[in-house]
Amino acid sequence: MVKLLVGQKGAGKTKKMIELANDRIEMSDGSVVFINKNHRLMYDLKYMIRVVCMEDYEEITNSDEYIGFILGIISSDHDIEAIFIDSILKHADVSIEDIPVFLDRLNAIGKKHEIDFIVSLSAEAEELGNSIDRFEVLN
Repeated sequence: MVKLLVGQKGAGKTKKMIELANDRIEMSDGSVVFINKNHRLMYDLKYMIRVVCMEDYEEITNSDEYIGFILGIISSDHDIEAIFIDSILKHADVSIEDIPVFLDRLNAIGKKHEIDFIVSLSAEAEELGNSIDRFEVLN
């Protein structure tokens, strides 16, 4: 299942994601992964959360490679219950036009592997159109 946090930069999406991830790990029997653009949030997250910093993986340049990267993370840990992706539009070359297909692919992966994806998007809901209507928006 895919859940979204949507809003312009500075709307508090990252802070909310950190809270959600820290709460999730406390009630989780499995693993929680937090994917972020850089290392700056590492110490805001509880130590049990696996933090992945995309600046360490500059070779990932588009949404297809990003999906492959996520599948690699999943294949290395079969106990993952949730993957948080902060500010996806700042990772690789993922654009607003890529978002509908990207979210559909995440949703299919989530169903197959029983993983929740919580994704933040630095855009207004109007910019994303009806492509997000089928997903739960948390804010």
